[in-house]
Amino acid sequence: MYIEIVCFMSCLCGWILVCSTIPTDFWMVSEDSGNVMTASNFYSNLWKECVVDSTGATACKDYTSMMALSVYLHVCRALTVCSVITGFFGGVLTLIGMKCTKIGGSETASARVTFAAGITYLVSAFCGMITYTWWANRSISDFLNPAYLQLKYELGAAIFIGWGGSFLLLFGGMVLSYFSGKECFQSSSLKRPLRPFTYATAQTRRTYMMPPSSSRATLMPPLLYEGRRSRAAGGTTRTDSFLALLLKQVFLF
Repeated sequence: MYIEIVCFMSCLCGWILVCSTIPTDFWMVSEDSGNVMTASNFYSNLWKECVVDSTGATACKDYTSMMALSVYLHVCRALTVCSVITGFFGGVLTLIGMKCTKIGGSETASARVTFAAGITYLVSAFCGMITYTWWANRSISDFLNPAYLQLKYELGAAIFIGWGGSFLLLFGGMVLSYFSGKECFQSSSLKRPLRPFTYATAQTRRTYMMPPSSSRATLMPPLLYEGRRSRAAGGTTRTDSFLALLLKQVFLF
């Protein structure tokens, strides 16, 4: 129960950090400082670009056309939204399946719900990790490319916050999935019905099975009938010899 609480708190903090990066403006930052009077700061995120001049005035502009945006920006938006949504459902499933809440029903059902919550948290963590890593790789590649003549940006604070949140989601989801999955699969294997043990084999079953043409007169093993027949034959022979001896004595007298 305490492990589930720690994992839930870790995933909750990570999910909050990932959510905080969406409205954050500082995904990429740049500074154009030709001189003191014309120094200005540029920063951008998933939704807009902003500039701050030397007087402190800020001007932001949203991306005008979605069709004109690059593919990686669309993918980063989709992955970030998927990370937030899956993290939310992971929190709901964790609250239902935790042992301290008593909502999931039996222990096996609660373990299955908690295992599903851990998998959902892992999906949220991977979506966030892919988003921030891809964005950072694109920014670093453009900054180090000498042929890139446009304004070069550096990594902003939102990328590092997103990495931290994704790591917390990944850690909590892995631990939660491991322990809940271990309990779930062990309990299901213990409750599986076992086949009754028997000593009967095909040879013994064939030995004790009656033939199709058998009648009531052949219910005993054949060896017993052979013994009875031998005894009957022996008794008949003794009776014949006794009668012959008796007739011989009569004729002698």
